Amino acid sequence: MNNSNTTDLTTGKPITRILSFSMPLVLGTLFQQLYSFVDSIIVGRFVSSDALGSVGATYSLNFLIIGFVQGFCVGLGIPIAQRFGAHDHPNIQRYFYNAIYLCIAISLIFGVGMSFATRWTLTIMQTPPSLIEGAITFIQPQFAFIWVTVLYNFSASVLRSFGDSTHPFYFLVLASFLNIALDLWLIGLWHMGITGAAIATIVAQLVSGLLNLLWLAKKTHMVEFKRQWFSFSPSHTKRLAYIALPMGLEYSVSAIGAVIMQMAINSLGTVAVISQTAGEKIRQMFTLPMESIGMGMATYVGQNYGAQKLRRIHQGIRSGLLTQLCYCLFCLITIGLFANSLSELVIGHQPHLVELSSQYLRIMSTTFILHGSLMIYRNTLQGLGFSMQAIFSGVGELVGRGITSLIAIAMVSYTVVCLINPVAWALALAYCIFMVNRKLTMIEKSF
Repeated sequence: MNNSNTTDLTTGKPITRILSFSMPLVLGTLFQQLYSFVDSIIVGRFVSSDALGSVGATYSLNFLIIGFVQGFCVGLGIPIAQRFGAHDHPNIQRYFYNAIYLCIAISLIFGVGMSFATRWTLTIMQTPPSLIEGAITFIQPQFAFIWVTVLYNFSASVLRSFGDSTHPFYFLVLASFLNIALDLWLIGLWHMGITGAAIATIVAQLVSGLLNLLWLAKKTHMVEFKRQWFSFSPSHTKRLAYIALPMGLEYSVSAIGAVIMQMAINSLGTVAVISQTAGEKIRQMFTLPMESIGMGMATYVGQNYGAQKLRRIHQGIRSGLLTQLCYCLFCLITIGLFANSLSELVIGHQPHLVELSSQYLRIMSTTFILHGSLMIYRNTLQGLGFSMQAIFSGVGELVGRGITSLIAIAMVSYTVVCLINPVAWALALAYCIFMVNRKLTMIEKSF
């Protein structure tokens, strides 16, 4: 059943398999963050620092909705990965087509709902008046075209479930350069401001999604376009929803904490919002590769669980943790040396803003290992198919962000704001370590 465009992760040395599969994911997220980073530079330099703040003010809301979509689509790929590992071709087809029906439903619900609720939501979040109109201009079109996000994330998830992480990377790189070119054209030449940034993001994501889908249809030979597979299957849809909905909700529950965090930042004023936005953009550039390795773990664990190779799952966890530790040390050193330069690259020569942004980066970098370890354990839990239990790791993040945000508001402290994410990561990690060990013990007894 395998071909040159798919990869069986149930054989070979675990650390080699995980790294070779995850590396395109890492590079892909770096390029994805690169064009987000370039967005920030172009908006901050070509438009204004307030425009940069407006884009940053949408982060937690974007995390709430787009994060659900991303988690949901990753979840749709888990049953497909498990059936791929078990060499169960008929059920691969049934899961694929029923996943498409779920994608259509999610696109309609969020596309219509959030197109109307954007202003109300940003107002509830206490977005500063000087930033709210720009924030609406940036995020509302992306909600209206949320089906584009669904298309990209689902097609990439299916390819990865077949062990193909390379081609989604190629198409994402192409989309990244397209996004940058469109930014320069729409913002720099046509002076479309934040609207241009939104259009560039939508178009680039549409192109990468269509390329994923074309490659899936023409080159992998894993999906059959035959009428016999098109029928709706309640049992397959139920299984898909059982895994995908909790994964989406996990992102959203965690994102509710990010919304509370954004409220804490907003309460400190425009200077804090702009500084944290710059720092957060840079932070994401460093931590997204950790999340990509986690995504690789989900596919690795899913395939090996389908093949009933639990020893390889334990080996994979150890290899993943070692990889994250080495990368976190690299991040700590790099940020320690270049935090000011990176912040100034985004904000420009504004010493007070650069100082606050650098403070955020340096505090966060000392706790990156919490985030890296969380990505390994959480995605292991998801790869095993226990997405419902994984929701509670999101609850842990919600509690951590909520409590620390309230402390930051009460103390009017930017330093406490810098600790919100690390506290959330620590609580979620403790839960995931406990749950992974418990579930693996249960599975070992049942095999």
